[in-house]
Amino acid sequence: MEGICENRVAIVTGAGRGLGREHALELARQGAKVLVNDLGTELDGRGNSTGPAQEVVDIIRGFGGEAEANGSDVADFEQAEAMVKQAISAFGRLDILVNNAGFVRDRMIVSATEQDWDPIIRVHLKGHFAPLRHAASYWREESKAGRTPVARVINTSSGAGLQGSVGQAAYSAAKGGIASLTLVAAHELSRYGVTVNALAPSARTRMTSAVFADEMAPPDEGFDAMDPANVSPVVAWLASLHSGGVTGRVIEVGGGHLRVENGWQHGPSIDIQRRWVAQEVGEALEKLLSEAPMPEKVYGA
Repeated sequence: MEGICENRVAIVTGAGRGLGREHALELARQGAKVLVNDLGTELDGRGNSTGPAQEVVDIIRGFGGEAEANGSDVADFEQAEAMVKQAISAFGRLDILVNNAGFVRDRMIVSATEQDWDPIIRVHLKGHFAPLRHAASYWREESKAGRTPVARVINTSSGAGLQGSVGQAAYSAAKGGIASLTLVAAHELSRYGVTVNALAPSARTRMTSAVFADEMAPPDEGFDAMDPANVSPVVAWLASLHSGGVTGRVIEVGGGHLRVENGWQHGPSIDIQRRWVAQEVGEALEKLLSEAPMPEKVYGA
């Protein structure tokens, strides 16, 4: 049976372990040629190794697929450009970008330092922007040359970015930024034949197991709802030609569960057609809050 991504070319970042590994394997099983990117860092982002990416490449080649390894730092602008160029050089073009790379350094806000904050924002948020920027430039040039792409970007947000997560201020801020970046990119890149969506996955990985150890433990038997491989078929479908009508969406995925997130929307409002007096704001705002839905509970609250 032919796969739904037959002969398409994909980059998957952070693909040496966890979700990214399963995404790369599933895309390859569905017929894609995959550039497997991984810096090979530890859970907190320190160190590097070429081993994890090459291991995934070897597995893909072992079942007859095509893959190349890449060790770029996706948050380094020049290295991200080189990664995109490697995929195009190796496989002739680029159709799919799966932004997945990331790590965690959890801290309560009152204990967090710049060294806890900056690397998380860098790898998650800039690490989405830099590959996206260079892939988008390639697709724009293709479109201008009359070769309009049928391209797909799948970003990785999180429930932490959508609802917040206690002890994960930097991670939540970065993942919330990725959701907003997805909305903007979907609009800007539509003219070039590109769709852009984001997933908010629930799965057992190095990052989630460190925070939610009890909830993430695999079951003794039956369906393992937290297996990261459960998320990857959704990535493959979004990467395929079948998903052209879906863009600018954030989709929660976990186990066999799918949910489309609504995100920020305009709610109840009042316009008094003049400047507010400070003393009257409270009554008006309380009325609006009584009409608005309650926000989702913060994870860990």
